[in-house]
Amino acid sequence: MWPYLLVAPTVLGAAFLLAYPLLRNLVISVQHFGMAELIRGGASFAGLANYRELLSGGEFWRVLVRTLVWTGVNVVLIMVIGTLVALMLQRLGRVLRLLVLSALALAWATPHLAATTVFQWLFASQLGVVNWALTAVGFESYDGYAWFADGRATFTILVLLVVWQSVPFVAITLYSALVTVPAELYEAARIDGAGAWRLFRSVTLPLLRGVFGLVLCLEVIWVFKCFTQIWVISEGGPDDATTTLPVYAYRVAQSLHRYDLQAAASTVTVALLAVALFVYLRQLFRQEGEL
Repeated sequence: MWPYLLVAPTVLGAAFLLAYPLLRNLVISVQHFGMAELIRGGASFAGLANYRELLSGGEFWRVLVRTLVWTGVNVVLIMVIGTLVALMLQRLGRVLRLLVLSALALAWATPHLAATTVFQWLFASQLGVVNWALTAVGFESYDGYAWFADGRATFTILVLLVVWQSVPFVAITLYSALVTVPAELYEAARIDGAGAWRLFRSVTLPLLRGVFGLVLCLEVIWVFKCFTQIWVISEGGPDDATTTLPVYAYRVAQSLHRYDLQAAASTVTVALLAVALFVYLRQLFRQEGEL
């Protein structure tokens, strides 16, 4: 029993911090749970009524499509830029590599709220560095331009912020995996006439497919459930241009006090992520079994 006793605290802690909130959220999603039930208790059973109400509304599907676009744009940019940075680190000298890794670590360690506040200052309509720089190089139309009053501009700024915060993790993780690839494989491929793209496709990617898959899954989860940056900058606006599923669920709970509907939206979010990741990981493991 001694090994089980040693791992028991970790298992119990994980069950309390992860399993219980998930089960509690699932229970609330099948109840009539508003402000009155939150205060005095006694929530009644609602069955699937909350899910029917959620899925029958056009707003939910618009938010879902926007969330998928948000996730796709961010994850593609993060993975491409992070991979390029990792490959660049592999080719840099010792001093430059140390400087770049230090900069990446500092960017990664910056708290989300602090980084979000900095981006708000950068794109401020008055005294913002971005407007000042654009005006200085001749784009007079950006003098006093209100970035956060335009939906597409706000969406773009949020993408830049999330990509900037996420690239360091991807780059450092992939670089750590790249240094484990034997140099002899690259030398043999170069002797056979392989270029940079062929080296990556035929040597690096097959050997590190598991690491790429893990990083991709983590980025999908983190970007899909991104909340802090969106809420601090725009609260889902303007005109719902940046309202994703986590923001939508929070607004339903705080504005309408429909905690049951919010729980249903959260459960659907978890289910979508679980299905997508299950399909991808199944395909990944199948490919690894064929190697």
